[in-house]
Amino acid sequence: MADFAFQYGLFLAKAITLVLAVGTIAVLAAGLARKGEAPGGLKVRKLNDRYRELASGLRRAAMGKAAWKKLARQEAKERKAREKAVASGAEQRQRVFVLDFKGDLRASAVASLREEVSAILGVATPADEVVLRLENFGGAVHEHGLAASQLARLRSGGIPLTAIVDKGAASGGYMMACVANRIIAAPFAVLGSIGVIAQIPNFNRALSERGIDFEQITAGRYKRTVTMFGRTTDADREKLREEITEVHELFKGMVAQNHPGLDIEAVATGEHWYGTRALELGLVDELGASDDYLLAAIRRADVFHVSYQARHRLSERLLAAVESAAVRVELWLEQRRRERLLP
Repeated sequence: MADFAFQYGLFLAKAITLVLAVGTIAVLAAGLARKGEAPGGLKVRKLNDRYRELASGLRRAAMGKAAWKKLARQEAKERKAREKAVASGAEQRQRVFVLDFKGDLRASAVASLREEVSAILGVATPADEVVLRLENFGGAVHEHGLAASQLARLRSGGIPLTAIVDKGAASGGYMMACVANRIIAAPFAVLGSIGVIAQIPNFNRALSERGIDFEQITAGRYKRTVTMFGRTTDADREKLREEITEVHELFKGMVAQNHPGLDIEAVATGEHWYGTRALELGLVDELGASDDYLLAAIRRADVFHVSYQARHRLSERLLAAVESAAVRVELWLEQRRRERLLP
């Protein structure tokens, strides 16, 4: 009875998720249709000014008018003096460049990441820092490998890279995070999933029962092994398993190279963990949220948010949204399954 209740609960969760996804996609489609194509180009915003404006608004409401004006004049005077010192070269102020990467199955944001990294490499020095706010639950190996390679360009250029995970960096997402010199994660962020999976539905039996033949002509013994419509042999399965294992070994090697002190065999099981446990396992270096990190950074450095808006068609943006939602649902169901197995 308990098993039936659990299975029914999973079915209900999937059904509700599907209904919400359809509704969300409809709303998103309507909004994107009105907006059309987003303009492309590099955008830079100084976060010091944004945080100062937020704080000033609160101070103005909390303090008396006279006191607030006096404080505002003093802050403006100090700011001008600091800017003058920096301009004359008398003071060297560190710069922090903030990037956002919100991933999907195809890591479609890698096109923007390439432009952002190239722009930063043109001006940054080893005295500066790049902060990556990463939210990515994995997907295609080659796409996420390319995204990780873009981040590796920063390390090759001697620019310190800090990856901050507020929600999740799993599978291909952790492949990107592990490139950073330091990884910071929120206590309940999801990390890990150092593994590889291939899921391919097979319709060969259904076609055969209906008298439908599937013809596939190849040159090369392993040009095609496991397919959606052909009959899968044990040799085909074994070959696919070898290919998956090879990718897994490459993944493990990449993580171990960037974090040599990590017990790679203990964490490369395909499991994912919350931030607190990930810290114990060595997958992250410390716990924290991106907001706290940036608030501390603006006190010591000039902090710039850098973003490149690539042009995407409506269909591409919708597909990316659907894929991201699908990965989230799969992770949630896997977590529920694991919790059910716990005593």
